[in-house]
Amino acid sequence: MPEDPKEPAAPKGPGKPVKPVGGAARELVVRNRHDSIPMDLLFRGDGAEPAKPKSPGAPEGERGTGRTRAAAPAGEASAPEGSRPAPCPPRPDRDLVERRGRACSGWWALLVALLALAGAGALVWSGGLLPARLTEFLRLPERPSGQGLDAWRWASVGGCGVVVLFALGGLTRGRVGSAWTLSLFGRYRGSVRRTGLVWISPLMLRRRVDVRLRHWRSEPMTAVDAQGVELRVVVLVVWQVKDAARALFTVDDHTEYLREQVEAVTARVASRLPADSFREPADDVPTLRDAEAVGDALTRALAAECRAVGVEVFSARPTRVEYAPEVAAAMLRRQVAALDAKHRDSVLTSVLDAVDDTVHRLTERGLVALDDYERKALVKDLTVAFYTSRGTAPDSR
Repeated sequence: MPEDPKEPAAPKGPGKPVKPVGGAARELVVRNRHDSIPMDLLFRGDGAEPAKPKSPGAPEGERGTGRTRAAAPAGEASAPEGSRPAPCPPRPDRDLVERRGRACSGWWALLVALLALAGAGALVWSGGLLPARLTEFLRLPERPSGQGLDAWRWASVGGCGVVVLFALGGLTRGRVGSAWTLSLFGRYRGSVRRTGLVWISPLMLRRRVDVRLRHWRSEPMTAVDAQGVELRVVVLVVWQVKDAARALFTVDDHTEYLREQVEAVTARVASRLPADSFREPADDVPTLRDAEAVGDALTRALAAECRAVGVEVFSARPTRVEYAPEVAAAMLRRQVAALDAKHRDSVLTSVLDAVDDTVHRLTERGLVALDDYERKALVKDLTVAFYTSRGTAPDSR
């Protein structure tokens, strides 16, 4: 049996073609083997997955996951991880804006009603249907009775009656500080802010909206400050209906909406700051006791929330910020302790300044010669004497 020809030994370098005897050239690939375990594999947990190779085209932070991060839209910055989007106030309806409704002076409507009534009376008199006593009272010439009215005269009398009813039915009284909001078949038709005797079409559905400057003082509302302490906050709000159409058609009750927003905004603003600062210096820490800053924050937030319903907020000021009854006693003791510590610190500072000045004068003028031991004893005695004479902080009990 003939023996197979032996192939020559393959070179060590990979990728080099080897031409066997009597055959075509083939490429021999030599795989490298690790003789030792990499150090990063020694300290890896059992459940950890091996690192995946990074794709060259993937962005940083997404390589090895098989996913690419979607590009942010133009003009919009990507939000950092862990940050919550800021609450967005409701947007007003651009199609629903207060506009001037159709109305006229009520005196013109009265004049038209009187003219229509006079025309109907003239037609009735011309047909001889007017009673004799009324004819004598008005000093009108007598017409022969029994003539009656033809069809077009009866139609004219009916038309005059409709005009009288239409003119008198649209009369209303406009008040100062109020507006009539008109709608027809569920569609907004305008607002009327005229005063006095006003005529509005009787086909319109009219609803009155108070547009005067108003103020509302809330009941004690529950809130929590930045430290988690429960509070009772009372807020005074000055507001006015700026857009009667939005105030009436955007929400069921704009006054109730305002009250709910006052409570929500107060809770949100109060949670950003502590009620009191017990640290030193206290002036550098903003607290809820700063009524001006807290009022400005409340006004801005409440105005943004109520703009969509046609309500303009002029000011929202906290009139009372106090602790809840459950924690009031504990926080009072904490306040007293902080004042006591502040008083003791100020007294001790002044005593030390006085002792230092006394010892410096005695030694500078040569009245006494003191060594270190005697100096320490003198400082101790002077400190006790000055501190006792100035008194300690008042007893908190």
